[in-house]
Amino acid sequence: MRKLPNLTGLRFILATLVVIFHIPQFCQNRGFPFFNTSPIFVKGEEAVFMFFSLSGFLIIRQLYIEKLTYNSIHLKKFFTRRVLRIFPLYYLVLSFGFLYYRFILPYFGFDYQSNYDLIQGLLLSYTFFPNILATFKPGGIIEVLWSIGIEEQFYLLIAPLLFILPLKHIVRFLLFFTIGYFVLYFSQMIVLIEDYKMLFFYFSFSGVCSILSFNNKIKLQKFRSFLFLIFILYLTTALFKNNLSNMFYHLFSMLLFGLLLCALVEKPLILLENKVLNHLGKISYGIYMYHAIMMQIVGFIFLKSNIHLKILSSYSILFFNLLVFVFTIVTAHLSYKYFESYFLNFKKVYKS
Repeated sequence: MRKLPNLTGLRFILATLVVIFHIPQFCQNRGFPFFNTSPIFVKGEEAVFMFFSLSGFLIIRQLYIEKLTYNSIHLKKFFTRRVLRIFPLYYLVLSFGFLYYRFILPYFGFDYQSNYDLIQGLLLSYTFFPNILATFKPGGIIEVLWSIGIEEQFYLLIAPLLFILPLKHIVRFLLFFTIGYFVLYFSQMIVLIEDYKMLFFYFSFSGVCSILSFNNKIKLQKFRSFLFLIFILYLTTALFKNNLSNMFYHLFSMLLFGLLLCALVEKPLILLENKVLNHLGKISYGIYMYHAIMMQIVGFIFLKSNIHLKILSSYSILFFNLLVFVFTIVTAHLSYKYFESYFLNFKKVYKS
């Protein structure tokens, strides 16, 4: 499948929104100066929701093209590719998180109260239900993994269904699934799916948009500027958040993300298609996974040196953010080059 334009650079922007969302929370909890009064600093959850949409747009498109080409989907190859991409870094960060909160923090004199059973926590997280464990507040390093669990749960459900369905029914099925699941999610009939943030409708709706885009059934070139404007307002203001109920805010977000992705892949943008941004987008999974660890390290440096007490608050905020970003990007780069790439090289064997 050919590489779609603009989406790799978009990954880094979304990862950045997650990082600048978590840093003020971390600083506030530890008594460091922080800044989060601008709406763009509180769009971390929305960035994750768009990650869901982006994932559905790419993966469902890939499954559809495979079915179109071979009249089937090789599920073993599909899930093997997922394992090679997701599992190594997921289990590395997860294992470090358990060690950190159970042993490393106490060793340095910081007591972290874990209000969950360790065996239950291990079972939930190692079997890809970190979204359930996250409700027990096991610590930021582990909590950020909730979205990875949601993603894998969705594909465990949807890939076999697309394998069974005839090609001509896939779009119709995904559309009905999106509508039905959205209604179910907000109906309170099964409260657990909302409690555990199983936001599957983001994936499926973007999958519909992706297939329609692939088949040239939807063209948004004329509306591209309008969609970009709405997206910028969405990220930089609280206009939609403050004027829509939770359900309609999710509906609006789902529609906006799916349509925006269709518009983005129609034509490359110089802003998003450059080497630096593409590389940062390529390592965005690592940025997402490592940033909580880097916040802990920078926080430890601040606590031990009392930097935040010796300089102006504005400088402290800037310095903290800069250190977290530098540490995170360097770690993600090294991880991709020397750790993740080892497993990614095996994915070539399991291409469709």
